[in-house]
Amino acid sequence: MKYLHTEKHEETAVVTFTRGKVNAIDQEVIDEFSQLFSALSKDERVRGVILTGQGKFFSFGFDLPLLYDYSPQEFTQFLRAFCRMYREVFLFPKPLVAAINGHAVAGGCILALMADYRIMVESNGKMALNEVTFGAALFAGAVEMLRYVVGNKNAAEVLLGGKMFTPQDAHKLGLVDFLVPEPELPAAAHRKVEEMVGHYGPHYAALKGLLRYPIVEEWSRREEDSIQRFVEIWYSPETRAKTREIKIF
Repeated sequence: MKYLHTEKHEETAVVTFTRGKVNAIDQEVIDEFSQLFSALSKDERVRGVILTGQGKFFSFGFDLPLLYDYSPQEFTQFLRAFCRMYREVFLFPKPLVAAINGHAVAGGCILALMADYRIMVESNGKMALNEVTFGAALFAGAVEMLRYVVGNKNAAEVLLGGKMFTPQDAHKLGLVDFLVPEPELPAAAHRKVEEMVGHYGPHYAALKGLLRYPIVEEWSRREEDSIQRFVEIWYSPETRAKTREIKIF
């Protein structure tokens, strides 16, 4: 694959996101996530997965300069594909650990929320679902994944405040489960996924499904309406003016 590189370490697959300096998300990235996690779910040699990024970013989120010139119809199809992808990975039956190597912002934060467990470097990087700061909304599924991870009160703080959280503040909110010094991130992620793999089997997949499928079923009834509302707001003059100013580093 072009942007998702996989290495196998015994029973664990390490997936590294490598698209440019900031690991921004475009349609090709979405397609690779869907294809790769579908294949990993069927690979009996893989019992757990670590998802990480390359460089200073776990992911910046959407490639906004690229998406800015999409028509509303093209953008709607892009969002539908993104929402299908995070639904699939949220329901991935095997242990999934996000090793957050740096900034995880907007769509990048959503990628982290798909995982079962999040470990972040303690010295750099910010986490945010900061769409409110540039006049954008979100999707039903992304909001429900956030609520699942941090609870309703903290989800409101994350979404409505639009703050860029330090690793320490993200940890206090429950956005991340554990902080480590940067050099220790790979080893910590391996230790955690190996611990989880020790419990993996049909029973693990069944229990994970019992926890997550009801949430997905609930948000699926509202996902399309939330996408349509997102597009409506995205193409408003006020939001277009703000997103035009956002640059990829």
